[in-house]
Amino acid sequence: MLKQRTLKRAVSSVGIGLHSGKKVVMTLRPAPVNTGIVFFRTDLAGKPSLSLHPERVGDTRLCTALIQDDIKVATVEHLLSAVAGLGVDNLYVDINAPEIPIMDGSAAPFLYLLLEAGIAEQAALKRFIRIKKPIEARQGDSFAQLTPYEGFKASFAIQFNHPAISATPQQVEFDFSNQAYTNEIARARTFGFMRDIESLRSKNLGLGGSLENAIVLDDFKVLNPDGLRYQDEFVRHKILDAIGDLYTLGHGIIGAFHGHKAGHAINNLLVRELLQRRDAWEMVGLEEKRQSQAIFADTYTLVGA
Repeated sequence: MLKQRTLKRAVSSVGIGLHSGKKVVMTLRPAPVNTGIVFFRTDLAGKPSLSLHPERVGDTRLCTALIQDDIKVATVEHLLSAVAGLGVDNLYVDINAPEIPIMDGSAAPFLYLLLEAGIAEQAALKRFIRIKKPIEARQGDSFAQLTPYEGFKASFAIQFNHPAISATPQQVEFDFSNQAYTNEIARARTFGFMRDIESLRSKNLGLGGSLENAIVLDDFKVLNPDGLRYQDEFVRHKILDAIGDLYTLGHGIIGAFHGHKAGHAINNLLVRELLQRRDAWEMVGLEEKRQSQAIFADTYTLVGA
């Protein structure tokens, strides 16, 4: 059976909060088996902790933010996407600000940070959520779905009436049993529009945004001098976000995800609905000989053994 994973050692990084604009020092530390992902606000008295759970998602305006009492940890989705991509089950995250640093706007810097720390297998068995029946969350013409599938695949469709986005593919699908998260998804950056900046900043959002940590578009084109990392980077980033939002469950999924014009709010509604529908899923282990069906096969070194 596949085993749970944590880090071999602690590792730290410094960055800027996308929405707060504040400097953030973040440290990722190993955690014992069955701990899950736990955040510590080291800037607050007593260093209070906040553990991962879909019902603790309290704000989905342009990010996924965990809130419990007076403790808030915002913009967790890119870090969680990288954690999911490497199959890390147990992790302590120390931050000295109310937001995870944005880094370059993708999951890649977090992926490299986790790999720098090293991945350690633990004694306990890893558990996955296997989807048994279809689940859907919908708001207007936007929706997200989970359906049964022996493996993990994700598809997404976006619709933006913008010349630079319309010129790119707006629908993709990846089957992660044979396509690499690390190559195909991790480097896709978040994106935003110049016309929205003034409105966002009036709401204390996007204060740390720049060409260094997002794809920025005016009314006609991408403003970043180096352009796009992938031809369809916009929709790939939506899959990156969805993977992070799904990992608020604390487990990888055996099933298929599809999003249509969905965002953090609908993704969170989906996982909350999943937890309510106890007949629609089961918790399972995964034998090593079948681990190509794991959440991201490219991260498991024994694939094909």
